[in-house]
Amino acid sequence: MQEFDIIIVGGGPIGIACGLEAKKRGVSYLIIEKGPIVNSLFNYPANMQFFSSSEKLEIDTIPFISKEAKPKRNEALEYYRRIVTSNSLNIHLFEKVERVEKHDKIFSVATDKSAYCASNIIIATGFYDIPNTIGCIGEDLPKVSHYYKDPHFYASQKLAVVGASNSAIDAALECYRKGADVTLIIRGPEVGKRVKYWVRPDIINRIEEGSIKAHYNATVKEISEKAVVINTKDKEITIENDFVLALTGYMPNFEFLENLGITLSKDEKRLPTYNTDTMESNIPRLFLAGVICGGMETHKWFIENSRIHAPIILDAILAKK
Repeated sequence: MQEFDIIIVGGGPIGIACGLEAKKRGVSYLIIEKGPIVNSLFNYPANMQFFSSSEKLEIDTIPFISKEAKPKRNEALEYYRRIVTSNSLNIHLFEKVERVEKHDKIFSVATDKSAYCASNIIIATGFYDIPNTIGCIGEDLPKVSHYYKDPHFYASQKLAVVGASNSAIDAALECYRKGADVTLIIRGPEVGKRVKYWVRPDIINRIEEGSIKAHYNATVKEISEKAVVINTKDKEITIENDFVLALTGYMPNFEFLENLGITLSKDEKRLPTYNTDTMESNIPRLFLAGVICGGMETHKWFIENSRIHAPIILDAILAKK
């Protein structure tokens, strides 16, 4: 069984940052990623543009050069891929961690391909794998998706987009401009406050001119093969429909965290326990990094403010040594 000082679960930007930091400091490490390099970014919409500027997405002071101030998905994939390859990071791709157990002071890690052990574990698994479901009848129909990739698929179709955040608004605008008949279903009274500032006026203008229909204070009651039934403050409405994009957000894998023994807050935020000075969880030598630290508050941590977790964690590990 291979043994390392650190095993990093998750090969996204923050997992990569942790690997870089470990390599710089001469600490043996392994990054394990269940998909390709930066798997979550790879699964983002094809035309997605980041809210952050390129320098705020940089890790380890490695310059990120993009055509525009705010880079797009393909530029981010190129940037993080080149970091991994040019630094020859020790990363295993398309390998899924199935179990982590602690025996005395050593962690054993079982994957679908092998087994390893390590003195320290860093969990940097993000939050993009598990969608927040609507919980309505028909949500499991093939016409319903919680992930959006390309607007071409929805051209000339009646599309309902559920949600009011960046992902929902971007999808609504892109699909409308590729010829979809778009209806937005928004739970609150308005378009989300955190929608990108250069996008928000665009969607509001399209709604006001009638190009995109919007129902506010609305929830989905039922989805059928040819329609969507929604409840509003005043009445129940049936909308003719071909496809539904339920872009209502995502959550970390809380079951995985609990199986590790990490305690979560009892409220709806489900915040994991960790020391903010070291990022160490309630399990000694098991550290948390990146967006997973925010529990259900997935807007709290992102690349630009959690890239500092890597040096903090390595400082804590070396202090213990």
